[in-house]
Amino acid sequence: ESPINWQDKTEIAIGPAWQGPWQMNDSEFMFVDDPAVAIDEAGSVATVWVDQSKKDLFFQIRDSTGREQLDEPVNVSSSPDIFSWLPRVVISPHNSNRIYILWQEIIFSGGSHGGDILFARSTDGGHTFSDPLNLSQTRAGAGKGRLTSRRWDNGSLDIALDHEGTIFAVWTEYEGALRLSRSDDYGETFSDPTTIAGESDEAPARGPALAIGPENEIYIAWTIGENRSGDIHFTTSTDGGKSFDTPRAIFETDGHSDAPRIAADSRGNLHMVHAESPDGMLQRYHIYYSRRDRNSNGYGEGDHPVFSDPVRISEPHLGGRFESAGYPEIALTRDNRIYVIWELFPDHQYRPQGLAYAVSVANTARFSSPSQIPGTGDPDDGFNGSRQGLLMNKLGENSTGNIAVVNSTFLEGESSRIHLLQGYSGSAN
Repeated sequence: ESPINWQDKTEIAIGPAWQGPWQMNDSEFMFVDDPAVAIDEAGSVATVWVDQSKKDLFFQIRDSTGREQLDEPVNVSSSPDIFSWLPRVVISPHNSNRIYILWQEIIFSGGSHGGDILFARSTDGGHTFSDPLNLSQTRAGAGKGRLTSRRWDNGSLDIALDHEGTIFAVWTEYEGALRLSRSDDYGETFSDPTTIAGESDEAPARGPALAIGPENEIYIAWTIGENRSGDIHFTTSTDGGKSFDTPRAIFETDGHSDAPRIAADSRGNLHMVHAESPDGMLQRYHIYYSRRDRNSNGYGEGDHPVFSDPVRISEPHLGGRFESAGYPEIALTRDNRIYVIWELFPDHQYRPQGLAYAVSVANTARFSSPSQIPGTGDPDDGFNGSRQGLLMNKLGENSTGNIAVVNSTFLEGESSRIHLLQGYSGSAN
């Protein structure tokens, strides 16, 4: 029996499915892609996505019955000459009219790679958004999570709110640095970026993930590129982001660790998922879960942060139909039930097709057997997006067990689509 009751999928956007050769912002990209999602305590679902043919970012919100609240999607980026990619969206838990969006804008300003991190906010429930703010203003290619000099994922960024409403944004640059900026005035202004890690070109930071603890502790996890192992690194701030611990590797493994995501529960425990390939970078991956207890804030053997031994949760790969699993996301409910989703790869050398999920059992590290999310993986829809990178924000949840998942698909020469999938799990048992 599925631990989540899923509804029929809802189509958010549809477009053609054509991608011409890369010619920077003159490229002919004709498809919809890059969806992100958030859900508030009342069950309203905010979605944001990119229409590549218009090079802009669009927003829509639905109430708990699925009814659209805006007459038409709102154009958030309004930059039709510059590509907007891979957004994140959050709804303030203190005021659902406050909605914040962070994304990567492919601005070329003289560096080797184009990319800046932009932010916009709404104070009226998404009916209007502020003019975008450029938080990075760099020539170093912000938003790129480098694996090798020729291989990277865009969308290497994240956003989170602390319990007082302070906004934190993190991102990495192609040249290696991991940056953080904060806003103490609900997104009207942001601090100058500070450097957390990754200043060495030989160990570029990649795929940062943010979480906020119950006492406003700030946690950041990421991996590194240009390395066969690419171990997961971690740091903590207890003073609102003014200073951070010395970054340290959580685990040192023989395989390649990638794409960490973290979440803090109401008791102060920290939960992490990541992908691990025992055979090295760009091979077959599995999804692992581990946790750091509230009382384990020190460092253990080898000066590593104290996390539990990772538990593999992605096997079996759904009857052997999929070779690999990657790019997990994690979410928690009020009763600290854990939800994890991830991309499914029929062939690890090609694009994913479908999403899987697992749910923890009664506040333990045990998870349900993996299941495919209904409405994903249909061959008639083609392969999953994003075509610009798989570091995304596809999973949203609220404290009562409402789940929202978005996914994009691309069928060459036919159609590109974005779907919303909603489910409910109820309380843990």
